[in-house]
Amino acid sequence: MKRKILAILLCVAMVTSLAGCGGSEKSEPITLVYAEMNPLDTIAGETAVAFKEKVEELSKGNITIDIQHSGVLGDETTVVEAMINGDDRIDIARISPTALTSHGGEKSKLLVLPFIFTSREHFWNFAASDLADEILAEPSENGFGVRGLFYGEEGFRHFFTNREVTGIEDFEGMKIRVSNDPIMNGMVQSLEATPMVVSFSELYIALQNGLVDAAEQPIINYKSNAFPEVASTLILDGHTLGAMEVIISDEVWEGLSQKQKEWIEEAGNYAASHNRKIAEAAEESALEELKAEGVNVVEVNDITPWREACNLVIGEHIVGMEVLYQQILEMK
Repeated sequence: MKRKILAILLCVAMVTSLAGCGGSEKSEPITLVYAEMNPLDTIAGETAVAFKEKVEELSKGNITIDIQHSGVLGDETTVVEAMINGDDRIDIARISPTALTSHGGEKSKLLVLPFIFTSREHFWNFAASDLADEILAEPSENGFGVRGLFYGEEGFRHFFTNREVTGIEDFEGMKIRVSNDPIMNGMVQSLEATPMVVSFSELYIALQNGLVDAAEQPIINYKSNAFPEVASTLILDGHTLGAMEVIISDEVWEGLSQKQKEWIEEAGNYAASHNRKIAEAAEESALEELKAEGVNVVEVNDITPWREACNLVIGEHIVGMEVLYQQILEMK
């Protein structure tokens, strides 16, 4: 009898031990809410769908990604602040790097400095670097409760206007819509124009009624939001690349099993690769359609005066990060 009891106790101990070591394989199914500001038929939206499908495929349904798109959970600032403040309605979000600059992600602003990236290849060289991982981890390391998962991009950002423009000199005196971002404010002022803070949802009407003369977006967003109807001149200056960053709550991340983390990371790599494949093709197609629809597309053959105009604002925002800035420049 004693031997039988001992055998039973040993079996229980082994099962308990295996459960402790292999618990990541038997994790409870979970649903993670993914906040996306754009519709699903945009580059950002398609990237979210690619991430969702791969997570659910890898986990065989152990993790479900619930994409709340079209800004139903708020704009980027609202979403980031909600996540940092522990709002459990949002687990993952796609944001632009500037949304983190006041939330422990100071290095993120390097990614949106004017003319830091000369090509898409340049950006993706950066995204594959150790410095990219360092920037993704920065907000978490600084105690702000979120961390980056992966990068993507929406194409280069360009100015568009309801005025006739042939070159940089025509921006003098314009009222240009910006988000509440010091880098973009500084760039607009460098062009001798006036920055106007207008919410994205109100931009169409602001252009229509003359509250602003111009704005800037990636080509896809310019087209999908019908801005050509109220601002039919597109200037291909490519002042910044529309970098995207997907972040996750630290609390959520730390609550995942090791296997669940691996699925999330692998799906992030897949979504980034998918984003790279679709972004350039979508942009080229949209540009051809815009030309066919009669949009006045202004090519910028010499970007030098644009870069030189932005030297002051660049210098102001790389203080203390000059080495990192130079490292990114050299990744092209």
